[in-house]
Amino acid sequence: MKPAPFKYLAPNTVEEALTCLVEHGYDAKVLAGGQSLIPVMNFRLAQPAVLVDLNNISELFFIRPDGNGLRMGAMTRQVQVEKDPLVAERAPLVHAAMPWVAYPQVRTRGTFGGSIVHADPSAELPAVCVAMKGRFRLRGLSGERWVSAQDFYVDLFTTALEPDELLVEIALPAMPARSGWSFMEISRRHHDFAMAGVAAVVTMDAAGQCQEARTVFFSVGDGPMYAERAEAILKGTTPTPEAIQQAAEVASQEDVDPGNDIHATAEYRRHLVKVLTQRALEQAFERARGNLGR
Repeated sequence: MKPAPFKYLAPNTVEEALTCLVEHGYDAKVLAGGQSLIPVMNFRLAQPAVLVDLNNISELFFIRPDGNGLRMGAMTRQVQVEKDPLVAERAPLVHAAMPWVAYPQVRTRGTFGGSIVHADPSAELPAVCVAMKGRFRLRGLSGERWVSAQDFYVDLFTTALEPDELLVEIALPAMPARSGWSFMEISRRHHDFAMAGVAAVVTMDAAGQCQEARTVFFSVGDGPMYAERAEAILKGTTPTPEAIQQAAEVASQEDVDPGNDIHATAEYRRHLVKVLTQRALEQAFERARGNLGR
């Protein structure tokens, strides 16, 4: 099928794009990489009257250091994030997740910010940003504001972004000393949407006890699911295999809210969460132990 008729606008600056959004309101849709929007327009599941294309706005394409962390523009292509050595060095969790995002052809056109704003509950990047305590810079004609990744996701395909705002920048802080990370997902075929996935960042103190264990799931709820109850079990304790196993059990039963679909039942997804949590935390704590002297 082909999309319904629409007006096409291609502003050259953020201010011009915001003016278009204010002028057209809910009739307008923002086009970033288009890897999610164009298919739903072709099926006429979305029929925006106006399409505001951000691809001419050069200021939204960048990756740069920020202290020991990094920042990137919302329009930065996913393939650039995947291959950038600064990302690999300063955000290894992002670097590990990128090859799992769709297909190479999609990542060539898809944007980091587009995936974040689309808020697909099966997407990898929202969960990674929540696990890393990322922050998003939202800009409107009246000013800008920063929102934490954890607060950005409100509900299914719903975010804190207002209709007259744009996501312009993503800030990812450096992981604290004595930290480790892990990214895992399970799908029917590589590059398919995951049946369940996890991004984990853990931090230990000098004595080898857990200071923090941020475990965030995707494909098992209406958005990124932060495992607060599982973290409470590990925080302040030595992360023994028994403690990790208990945290994995709690995560699978209390921290996620999976549904049934043609790919997996809710019960099976809970099983996957338990298995992935145990594996991811074991790997993350192993990496953290390797950094205890740093």
